[in-house]
Amino acid sequence: MNIKLNKPLIFLDIEATGLSIGSDRIVEISLLKLNTDGSTETKTTRINPQIPIPAIVSKIHGIYDKDVAEAPTFKQLAPTLLKFIGNADFAGYNSNKYDIPLLAEEFLRAELDFDLEGRKLVDVQNIFHFMEPRNLSAAYKFYCGKTLENAHSAEYDTIATYEVFKAQLEKYKETELEDEKGNKYIPVVNDISKLSELSAKTKNVDLAGRIIYNEKGEEVFSFGKHKDKKVTDVFSKEPSYYTWMMQGDFPLYTKKIITKIRLKMK
Repeated sequence: MNIKLNKPLIFLDIEATGLSIGSDRIVEISLLKLNTDGSTETKTTRINPQIPIPAIVSKIHGIYDKDVAEAPTFKQLAPTLLKFIGNADFAGYNSNKYDIPLLAEEFLRAELDFDLEGRKLVDVQNIFHFMEPRNLSAAYKFYCGKTLENAHSAEYDTIATYEVFKAQLEKYKETELEDEKGNKYIPVVNDISKLSELSAKTKNVDLAGRIIYNEKGEEVFSFGKHKDKKVTDVFSKEPSYYTWMMQGDFPLYTKKIITKIRLKMK
């Protein structure tokens, strides 16, 4: 099935030193760029994270300190990666929660302004879990009838994710579900905008989900003592809360978002 696109769509997979968006670093990245004419380009590279890779993590993805000792740093690669990405939308497996936030964090750490505004984010895992309440290996077997070899290799995982996504579009193109009001609808359609909405489990404002939209479309906190309170109300009544967040261990993208909200207040 041909995927309908208005602009390029990049499938990505990242291997890193761990799972913390704020403190861990990328050690390998693979980007598969699907162009509007159906052609694809792949860019895969290892990266020197400039911090040790924990042994327990290396056992999972097979990348050790010695493997990336001579690799370029993310800051060195960042301009080339940003040019390759261009204005593309993103797709991946668990990418909304992990890969994209970590990538954004690395770009900001490299002092490059990487903004997701205007980009659609399709999370293949969320579509999978929505339609077939399971990991990439299981999805590959279920949708493609193949066994995923070399799991946790960024390029193999990226290509498998691309194949799973195409198979999902074909399998569910006429599958109807029923909403709470009894209305029937087809959730999986060949439309990146609608699949992006389906992929979003929560309406995050920032990538980490510290700030979300409430039912009225207002930016509210999703954590802590001010949970469910409007960000603008909290910053107006307690300006020190903004300072505390900016000085705290929050992802750089979250800090970028709250700064943008604060500037709009002025």
